[in-house]
Order: sequence, then structure tokens, then C-alpha cells
Amino acid sequence: MREKEFIRCELLVVRWQKGKRESAARELVELFERPVLYYVRRLVRSEDDAWDAVQETFVSVLKALADIRDGRALPAFVYRTARNAALAQHRRRREEHLVEDVAEMAESPAEPEIAAEEAADVHRCLEQLPLARREVLTLFFLDDLSIAQIAEVTGVPEGTVKSRLFHAKRQLREHLSRRWKGSGDE
Repeated sequence: MREKEFIRCELLVVRWQKGKRESAARELVELFERPVLYYVRRLVRSEDDAWDAVQETFVSVLKALADIRDGRALPAFVYRTARNAALAQHRRRREEHLVEDVAEMAESPAEPEIAAEEAADVHRCLEQLPLARREVLTLFFLDDLSIAQIAEVTGVPEGTVKSRLFHAKRQLREHLSRRWKGSGDE
């Protein structure tokens, strides 16, 4: 996140704690709804499950806002709460394989402009990555969280995040290389 977004988070927390809850809640949703939905969508099977997890996330975050001491910690707290809600949703559905909504990813403003067919290839290859690797790629590249923030969200050491990110990038590159080489032969 950029500095202005951290400042916005600090102000949001202060407003909530000073009793201006309606405007703070509205701003919280405005700031985090789209990126959190995008992130959660990578972790659950359906759009409906994603929206349920997002709703659970905001309810939990709003309940905890009064206790937050450092507004700069809000983004990591929101994503950690979203992760927990998504994983709970995932466990409830007892799904083994997670899928992504290619159209949703192609619409992401954080993603560089690429052809829809290439985006679909990237997303199909992402599906092949283990959840832990797919998650760090999403948080790092698409949600723009730092290594430290990802470690806080996922509950693993920073070194583990770096390792997962390294291996995820390598594995994604290998999948894409094979896929794009294979499509040129047809």
C-alpha cells in the first residue's frame, strides 16, 4: 500500500473510535471491498462464497475497530480476517480444488494490460499452484502488500513468504512457458 492509503487507514480508525462510525464504515468498505473480494475469490470456489466471506470479513473488522491501536496495521488485519473467513468458507464446503474466476482477474486494475487469452492462460496456470503459493502471489503482486504484511496475514515468517514467492514465480513461469510453447506448435 502507498503512504496515502496508510494515512487514510489511520484516519478511518480514529473516526470510528471518535464515534463517526457510519462514515468510517462506508470508507472501510470503499477502500477494501474490491481488493478483498479479489483476494478472497482466489481462495474459494464460487462468487457467492466469496461475497459471504467478504461480508463476514467486514462484520468482524467493524467489531474490532475500536480495539485497533495502530491504523497502519488495518490493511494486514483486514486481509488476515478475510483469509480466515475464506478458509472457513472453504472448509465448510469441503472443497479440495480451488478455482479462479478468470473474468474477475482480467478486470483487476492492478494487473498489467494483456490480451484476454494471455490472461486466461495466466489464471489457468495459477490454478495449478498450491494454495500457499497462489496466495502470496496474489497478495504481493495484485494486492500490493509487503513481505512483512503478507507474513502477518498468513501467519508465517517473512522468510517463508519470500521462499513461497520465489517458488511460486518460478513455477508459474515454467507453467506459462510450457503452455505458450505448446500453443505455438498447433
